[in-house]
Amino acid sequence: MPEVSTPKVDLADFTSEGTGGTEPQGDGRKEKEREREAILDVPVKITAVVGDVKMPVRDLVRLGRGAVVPLNRKLGASIDIYANERLIARGEITIIEDDNIAVTMTEIMSSSAST
Repeated sequence: MPEVSTPKVDLADFTSEGTGGTEPQGDGRKEKEREREAILDVPVKITAVVGDVKMPVRDLVRLGRGAVVPLNRKLGASIDIYANERLIARGEITIIEDDNIAVTMTEIMSSSAST
């Protein structure tokens, strides 16, 4: 299957904070708003990785109900947060209402660090 190239989009280009106070005037402003609106509904898969482990298939097939698989992270360590398989942040696991799990972002990665 051929590799598909995905263009990089900097969301700062579409926000007033990212323009340094020099908003485009007239049609330029409307065009930026249309571009911004076009990307806001694009679905993004968010994945929070608690840890991982590599093991040979031999060990994998031996796992049974109740097996414990040690991960490569210590208790209390930050977890990695990915958007479409790209590292975007680090965070902590949080328990919210009804015993649901959530993630609190504690560090947002710079765009150069996540490439």
